[in-house]
Amino acid sequence: MSENQKERREAPSMVYVWLAVAFCVCLVTSNLFVPRLWQVGKLPLQLSGAVIIFPISYIINDLLTEVYGYRKAMHVIWMGFVLSAFVAVAAQFVSWLPKPIYPENQEVAASFNKLFGLVPRTTCASLLAFILGSHMNAWVMSRMKVLQKGRGFGWRAILSTIVGELCDSVVFYPLAFLGVMPVGAIASIILTQVTVKTLYEVLILPVTSALVRRLKKAEGLDTYDYNVSYNPFIDKEK
Repeated sequence: MSENQKERREAPSMVYVWLAVAFCVCLVTSNLFVPRLWQVGKLPLQLSGAVIIFPISYIINDLLTEVYGYRKAMHVIWMGFVLSAFVAVAAQFVSWLPKPIYPENQEVAASFNKLFGLVPRTTCASLLAFILGSHMNAWVMSRMKVLQKGRGFGWRAILSTIVGELCDSVVFYPLAFLGVMPVGAIASIILTQVTVKTLYEVLILPVTSALVRRLKKAEGLDTYDYNVSYNPFIDKEK
């Protein structure tokens, strides 16, 4: 095989690139939406605005792990981590800029600073929770696929979401809201978030399963992680 042929073979497909971009956009935007809490109907329950977007990143994580394997999924997870960190740092620097000249602009600046002043804290909490949750989601998907010999995608998609979301929420909400919300409210929102996001996964599962089948066929891939290191900081085979 020539060098050009090898390079073309190893180059990521456009589908993989688009999935990576979508994953990173979902992560960055969900970090911005986290401070916006909302009440669930008339129930004494609150959810974060990120619940609208963030579950999509877990569905994409499932697609990446199922089709391209654990290592390719971790590449995208680390991309999302770096880009989210960049947005958090940029938001902090913008919040530190001097006040504008005119009063009406000062009001806008104050609102911006009040909102984005929370972003560094929530993003730091989110990044730690995200790495743990996304890694566990990919790990469960990968290991179960090998153990089940490729069968039962629906079960591993649901179980990986439960494990990943639980790890994510248990780390994120205490770090992001301790001192801002009562401990009981934090525990309630953790349970609610995990439940809602898992139900989201269950409801969208027929679509996810169809996408997995089409993606495997289009890419000609169905990766099994037989010789992969599951250390998220090491990108090599065992």
